Amino acid sequence: MPYPHLLKPLDLGFTQLSNRVLMGSMHTGLEEEKKGFNKLAAFYEERAKGGVGLMVTGGIAPNFAGRVEPFGSQLSHFWHVKKHKIITSAVHKHDSKICLQILHTGRYAYHPFNVSSSAIKAPINPFKPKALSERGINKTIRDFVKCAGLAQKAGYDGVEIMGSEGYLINQFIAPKTNKRTDQWGGSFENRTRLALEIVKQTREKVGTDFIIIFRLSMLDLVDDGSTFEEVVQLAKLLEQAGVTILNTGIGWHEARIPTIVTSVPRKAFTWISERVKQEVSIPVIATNRINTPEIAEEILSSGQADMVSMARPLLADAEFVNKAAADQSDKINTCIACNQGCLDHVFARKRATCLVNPVACYETELVFKTTSKAKKLAVIGAGPAGMAFSSYAAEKGHDVHLFDAADEIGGQFNIAKTIPGKEEFYETIRYFENKLKDENVTLHLGQFQSVESLKAMGFDEVIVATGITPRTLDLPGFDSDKVLGYIDVLKLKKPVGDKVAIIGAGGIGFDVACSLVQPESHTLDLEHWLDYWGVDKTYENRGAVKPITEDKVNKTVYLMQRKDTKVGAGLGKTSGWVHRAELKRAGVKMINKVEYKSLSDKGLEVVIDGKQQYLDVDNVIVCAGQTSNSKLYDELKESGVTVHLIGGASIAAELDAKRAIRQGADLAAII
Repeated sequence: MPYPHLLKPLDLGFTQLSNRVLMGSMHTGLEEEKKGFNKLAAFYEERAKGGVGLMVTGGIAPNFAGRVEPFGSQLSHFWHVKKHKIITSAVHKHDSKICLQILHTGRYAYHPFNVSSSAIKAPINPFKPKALSERGINKTIRDFVKCAGLAQKAGYDGVEIMGSEGYLINQFIAPKTNKRTDQWGGSFENRTRLALEIVKQTREKVGTDFIIIFRLSMLDLVDDGSTFEEVVQLAKLLEQAGVTILNTGIGWHEARIPTIVTSVPRKAFTWISERVKQEVSIPVIATNRINTPEIAEEILSSGQADMVSMARPLLADAEFVNKAAADQSDKINTCIACNQGCLDHVFARKRATCLVNPVACYETELVFKTTSKAKKLAVIGAGPAGMAFSSYAAEKGHDVHLFDAADEIGGQFNIAKTIPGKEEFYETIRYFENKLKDENVTLHLGQFQSVESLKAMGFDEVIVATGITPRTLDLPGFDSDKVLGYIDVLKLKKPVGDKVAIIGAGGIGFDVACSLVQPESHTLDLEHWLDYWGVDKTYENRGAVKPITEDKVNKTVYLMQRKDTKVGAGLGKTSGWVHRAELKRAGVKMINKVEYKSLSDKGLEVVIDGKQQYLDVDNVIVCAGQTSNSKLYDELKESGVTVHLIGGASIAAELDAKRAIRQGADLAAII
C-alpha cells in the first residue's frame, strides 16, 4: 500500500478514523451566504468522497461577541441545528467524519462588541475589547458547552475547541494579553482555567463517545506568549480533562513571523508537534505547509505526529487522499500556499476559492457536464488560462488542441517558479502536464499559428489565450543595454549589477526585488529560515521568539512606482506584509510618487517629491505593467471564426493567474 502510515486507520477507542488526514478548519464565506449551507454541504461532501478521514468546519461562534464579524456564523439556538444537519448528512454518506470548530474570536472580533481577558486592543483590529467580567466568563463557558451540545444534535462527530492563533482562549492563556488579577489571571493555573473548564464541562455535556479536538497554541510566536513548559503542562491537563486529540496551533494572527505563505518551508513546524507528542498519550496533529502525501508520510513514519492537518491542499484538490491511495500523487493539484483565492478572499469578505482549483466552494455552480456535441477546439496559448480551459473542456469530451509558440507549457508560471519562495509553481505545471495528457489534449509546442493555419485545420471554435507582452518605456536613453525587462532577469537570467533601479512596484516588481536580494537557501533551508525570522527552536524565551538573523546583502536596490499609494499596497493582505518586511530588511529603498525622465551617463534621472535626482545604477529593470496580446483574436473575429478571449490576452492590468484560470474554467463549463 502506498503511504502506509498516512492511510492507516486511527482507533480513538469509541470510533475509528479511516486514515490520518485531517482537513483543517477553513472559513469559506459560504457560512454567511443565503442558502450557503447547501453549497457548504457540497463542498464538504466532495472532500468526504475524496477520502478525507476527518474534517473540521470553519470557525462557528458560540455567542454573538465571539463572531468574526457582526453577521458571522453562530451556533447557539435549536433553530440553528437544522442547517448544520445538511452538512453532516452529506458527509456521512461516505466513510468520513466531521467536527464543528467552536471559535470565539475574542479581541480579534471585527465589531465593537468584542471581549477579551483584558481590555487591550489587538494591533490588527480597530476595535478595543471589553474585559470579560467573572459573570461574563462563566456565561462564555456555558455558551461553548451549549454550542458543543447543539453540534452533537446536528450530527457532528465532534468539535474542535479553538485555543490557538491568538483567539479568546489563547488570550486568556498568554501573559501578553491576560493582565487580570482575579482567579482568571496571573498564575499559569488561573490563565488556563478558561480552557480547562470549557473542556471539562463540554465532556460532561457530550459524553464519552464524542470527539473533542483542542487546538493548542504550541508556538505563540509573540513576545510574552507561553513557555514550552506551560504548553506541555497544559497539554497534559487537557488530556486529563477529556480531550480526544490535540491539534497544533502555530502563531498568532498578529505575529510578525509568516506561518503559511509560500515562502515558508514545507513542514516548517513539525518539530514542535513532535516535542509535544512525546509528553502526552493522546493523538497529536501536525500542521502548516504540509501539501504532498510524501511530506505527510514522512512526518507520520518518523513519529513526529499521529495525524496531519491539510486545509488548503484539500481546497486545491478534493481527491487528494484517493489519489494518494491510488499511488497517483503526481496527479494531485498541489496547493502552492499563495493565499490569493482562500485567505485573501475571506479577509476581503468574499467567498473563498482556490487559484489552482476554481471549482473549490463553487461545486454546485461550476459544473463540467459531459458534452452531447463534441467540438474540435483550438486553444492558442498554454499559460494558466489556456491550460485550465483545455483540461476542463477535454474532460467534457471535446477534442482539444493546445498550441504555444514556446517549447513548454506554463506561460508566466515558468517565470514565477524561478523566484525564491515560489518554487511551488513547479507543482502546478507538473499537475497540468499530467492532466492534459490524461484528458488526451493534443499539444502543439514551438509553433506560431495564424488565421490561415487555424482555418486550414478545421476547428469549430478557437480560444485565444495568448497572454501578455511586458510594457516598455519610451524614454530617452532606455534603448541602453543597461535596461532590462523582468523576463530578462527572471527567466533568461541575464546578469544584473549591484546597483539596480526597478521601475514598477506591483507583484512582478516585488518578485524581481526578492530575486535580487534573497539567497536561494532563503526558503529551502529550514534552519536558515527559522533564524532569519527569529523562531527559537530551543524555546528559551516566551513565545519561542528570538532576535532575527539578517541575510547579508551587497546590492543597492530601488523599488519605485508612479502611484502615491504605499509601495506594495496592491499585494495580497496575507502575504504582502511578508514581502515588504523581507525587502525592508534587505535595505531595498521603496519609493512612491516617482516621475521617470531619462537614463544617461549621469544615471537614472527621476523626480521624487518635486526634486530632480540622478540615481547611480548599473541596471534599470522595467516592471511597468503589460499589454494584452489580442491581435490574433481580432483577426480571427474579423474573418468570421467563432473565437473566445481569455486570460491576460483579455485583461492585462496585472498578472493574475487566479482570474485567468477561473476564466478558462468558466468558458469550458458553457462551451
